[in-house]
Formats: sequence, structure tokens, C-alpha cells
Amino acid sequence: MRPTDRPAYSWRDAPDIPEFDDHRLLVVLDGACGLCSATAGRIAHFDRADRVRLCTVQSPLGQGLMRHYGLSPDDPESFLLLDHGRAYGSLDAGIRLFSQLHRGFLPLRALHLLPRRLRDWLYVRIARNRYRMFGKGDLCAMPNEAVRHRLLG
Repeated sequence: MRPTDRPAYSWRDAPDIPEFDDHRLLVVLDGACGLCSATAGRIAHFDRADRVRLCTVQSPLGQGLMRHYGLSPDDPESFLLLDHGRAYGSLDAGIRLFSQLHRGFLPLRALHLLPRRLRDWLYVRIARNRYRMFGKGDLCAMPNEAVRHRLLG
């Protein structure tokens, strides 16, 4: 099952998911990943309208959402975007997120022309090697106030 297969706002009925403001986009990412920490910084930089909230996969909210969508919180392939009640994962989540934040990212939508299997394969290659390629980081310890402002859970 893909995250997009669930009905919109389905987490509202899940008893093990803490309440959160679901009127904003929510990105669930690995708080110990250098690439994810850099991504959080990019989001904070481009999110001028303050539309995005961030949640680490290590938090109770992140753990609950991952399990709800059939994703393993311990799997490096897990990345989740909640947008208007719908869940998106993998490279599709990144394309959807960044193309909404700034017009400069609109060309990313062209990646949707690639077959889904190829997009997923590309994402998995990066996700599985992200610590080796980008190092480790601590998203919650980042000194950037714009990122801390967006963190939930």
C-alpha cells in the first residue's frame, strides 16, 4: 500500500497519533540525517508564507504517522509529506513540496514524466546511502530559528 492509497485525513481517526495542526503541509523526515537537516533548512528558507511544519520520524507524531501509512520509521526510505489531508512519499513528496514553495523548483515536476518505478528507484538509492553521502546531523539541535519554529513533536 502506498501512502496515497489512504483516504484524506485518515490519521484523524487513529488513536495513537498525537493531534497536530493539519491545515499546514507536514513533512516527516529523519532527524538524524544530514541531508534531511539540509532539506529542513531549504524548506525554512523558501517557505515565506509559513505553510510548512516539520516533524522528525523519531518523534511520537512521526512514528505514529509512519505506522499509519504502512511505512517503517526505521526504514531509510521513509519520507512523508501530508498535503491537504493526502499523504505522499518518496521522490513524489519532494517534488510536490518544493514545487509549491518556489517557482524555481517547478521544473522538478518534469520528474513525474519518469515511470514511478524509476522515480522510486532513484529515491531509494539516495535514501539508503544518505548517511554515507551527506553525513549525520541533528535536526532538533540546529541553531536555525526558522527551522525550530516549524518543528512539531
